[in-house]
Amino acid sequence: MNSIDSLDDQTRTELEAAAFRTLVAHLQKRSDVQNIDLMNLSGFCRNCLSKYYVAAALERDIEVPYEEARTRIYGEPFSDWKQKHQTEATAEQKAAFKDTHG
Repeated sequence: MNSIDSLDDQTRTELEAAAFRTLVAHLQKRSDVQNIDLMNLSGFCRNCLSKYYVAAALERDIEVPYEEARTRIYGEPFSDWKQKHQTEATAEQKAAFKDTHG
């Protein structure tokens, strides 16, 4: 069995891509977890992942519109996801966000 230190770049990239796809699938299943909670706990959310996707594409001279990236991350158009799953942030969530990102 190979160790992680002996992986070639292609295999490492494939493993990282698989981990990313697993994270995205997990976040799509966990629509009960609000973006503000992700931001407060981890400092990133689904929108951040969408921005990372756009940035990675731009590094390769590929134009991916932000809304298309969000659809890939959310698993549906953001407006649909927001209507189905997003709740108004509570005062506590907003305060925690301000404390961690203010």
